[in-house]
Amino acid sequence: MRYEDPWYDVQASGWGEPAGAGTPARTVPAARGEHEGTGIRARDIYVEVQRSAAFQEVRSRYRRFVVPGVAGFLAWYVAYVVAATAAPRLMARPVAGAVNVAMLAGLGQFLTTFLLTWAYARHARLRRDRAALELRWDTQELARGAQGGAL
Repeated sequence: MRYEDPWYDVQASGWGEPAGAGTPARTVPAARGEHEGTGIRARDIYVEVQRSAAFQEVRSRYRRFVVPGVAGFLAWYVAYVVAATAAPRLMARPVAGAVNVAMLAGLGQFLTTFLLTWAYARHARLRRDRAALELRWDTQELARGAQGGAL
């Protein structure tokens, strides 16, 4: 049985090579009576789904949220670190009692982490989960009878 995974690299993994010998290992018998050349392969189904408009829409919705979110959060984090190192007097300025600007900015980092997590979960639930679940069910139906695709 040939392993039909497009992301599998035999040389990098070392699978199928006996220790110290230059000869390939014995082939593994096909599982559940699967044979080469019969039916459609699971790899083909997954590649087809990946190229589909529905999958591309789910990925683009994901990217439209994640890329600006990550960029904004990283900018906020870098600004905090730069301000802490370049402007220590500003960060040491008291706001209320023993609380200073650095403490508020640090707490703001935690707050934005929780807010971003909440916004991501909400965005996924409202804009991606249903479409991704439909894709998953469709893919499982297609792969159910495919060679190497028993789920």
